[in-house]
Amino acid sequence: MEQKKNSWISALIIGLCLVAAFATLAFGLLHFRSRSTQCISATGSASVDFDADLVIWRGSFSAVSDSSKDAYAKLKSDSQTVKRYLTSKGISEDAIVFDAVDIGRTYEDTYDANGNYAGSHASGYELSQRVTVTSSELDVVENVSREISELLDQGIELTSASPEYYYTKLDALKLDLIDKASANAKERIDIIAKNTGSKPGKLKNSSLGVFQITAQNTGTSSYSYDGAYDTSSRHKTATITVHLEFGL
Repeated sequence: MEQKKNSWISALIIGLCLVAAFATLAFGLLHFRSRSTQCISATGSASVDFDADLVIWRGSFSAVSDSSKDAYAKLKSDSQTVKRYLTSKGISEDAIVFDAVDIGRTYEDTYDANGNYAGSHASGYELSQRVTVTSSELDVVENVSREISELLDQGIELTSASPEYYYTKLDALKLDLIDKASANAKERIDIIAKNTGSKPGKLKNSSLGVFQITAQNTGTSSYSYDGAYDTSSRHKTATITVHLEFGL
């Protein structure tokens, strides 16, 4: 009997020790998790207005004739006229590039005596060529794009696209925005920490948002999920966000 009683007491003591050990372990894990998940985060932003310093303008013209030789002669003459016109407006020859000539056939529909469609046959050739102007003289190119219809008086039907505006120092601008957005995020974190009686610890995580380059005064409606890059406006706004997360 005495031996059984001692065995029962030993088992009870071992059980109590195990319960205490598990309780201590559970408390430690919960306490560790509570402290490890304590953090403070904020998203900072920065934006800047800037003007494009490069413009690209594209136009195209064509010539139609019964023979490819005549169409090419007309197109070649027209390209020389276009070049003279552009240079007379202040655009340098180095800024003008003519693409390779595109050659296509033209077709004419035929009908029978009753007016029913009878098919089509090749009637000639249509040759087209595109001209591209790339320049830092934005005012000059803008004026040309608006006045290009003057070539109609010289028998050239030139189709003009809207100018495209770019910025050649975009990489430096992006780095400056990242710096300012990061500082803005840290400032917000410091304010939150101060008002809640806490203190930021080490940086735990950071992430960079996508760059949004939009026309000025268009707001966030022009933002895109993967980032916007407006080329239609000379006056632009660049925006970036930075998310920071600090331990406490």
